[in-house]
Amino acid sequence: MAFRFPSDEWIKELSRQLNASEAYEKAARDWEGDFIFVVEPDDAYPKTTYLYLGLYHGKSPDAAEVSSIDERKTEFVLRAPFTAWRRVIEGKLDPIQGMMTRKLKVQGNMMKIMRYPKAAKEIVSCCALVPTEFG
Repeated sequence: MAFRFPSDEWIKELSRQLNASEAYEKAARDWEGDFIFVVEPDDAYPKTTYLYLGLYHGKSPDAAEVSSIDERKTEFVLRAPFTAWRRVIEGKLDPIQGMMTRKLKVQGNMMKIMRYPKAAKEIVSCCALVPTEFG
């Protein structure tokens, strides 16, 4: 079964994959900071979608599609057009590099994120484990 990106089911499956990943748990054992991923419209996707990902000490205690960035208080907001997110999920765009080149726009303490490149890499590895449909 494939999960449509972006959707509530997709972000929940990513959370499940993170919780099952020993590599992510090890890389993010000291990490505290939740995210809202904002999927912005582009030629391939017509609307704005908000995905909340709770992250705490190498686990993902909660994840959901939310109605706005104000619905959940998070430390980080990461915005990008749908096509840029697709490139991250498919492993064609490194998220840290994407932030540095402003293909992904981050609100929050960028220096904190930069201290956890292995955790970012493991999140992307877990994204690759989610059977994704970009319909």
